[in-house]
Amino acid sequence: MARMNPEINAGSMADIAFLLLIFFLVTTTMDVDSGLIRMLPPPIDPNAPPPPPVRERDVFVVLVDQFDRLLVEGQISRVEDLRRQTKEFLLNPNNDPSLSDKRIAFVENMGEVEISRGVISLQNDRGTSYEMYISVQNELAAAINEIRDNVSRQHFDRRFSELTDEDLIRAVREAVPMQISEAEPKDIGGRR
Repeated sequence: MARMNPEINAGSMADIAFLLLIFFLVTTTMDVDSGLIRMLPPPIDPNAPPPPPVRERDVFVVLVDQFDRLLVEGQISRVEDLRRQTKEFLLNPNNDPSLSDKRIAFVENMGEVEISRGVISLQNDRGTSYEMYISVQNELAAAINEIRDNVSRQHFDRRFSELTDEDLIRAVREAVPMQISEAEPKDIGGRR
């Protein structure tokens, strides 16, 4: 008598394979692109008048060379000190003539406030590491955000990040503008 070979139900296997595929798709993480949250400035209107010149006093030069050395206003510095130096330059509490100048302006919802004319000029060498570039960017943004927090607390009794009213957010941004000018990376120093 011949032996009968039992058939395997392939439909159940297909169902199990499909369920396993769905399980792995749901439980695995997908890489999400991340980067700096920066808004590019709008294109320059060719018919618009040129912006007023920026005085040397109002420019805070931050330079990172190909060896990841940080130079702030021509002096070697550390990333850990950059936030404090940036805040001191922009706030200029003692009206030091070597730091940024201020102007008085009326800001909606805040009244008359002092606004720094300071512009941060960030320059990188082509050989600057990505980690150093991001560290410097983070410190500059953190300095401006801390100033915004202080201004927001003074006028609205809340941190800038806690504001929900768009008019108040706009007012703080107008009082403390994020003016960071990034030059195209170039070869700053000698090669290794």
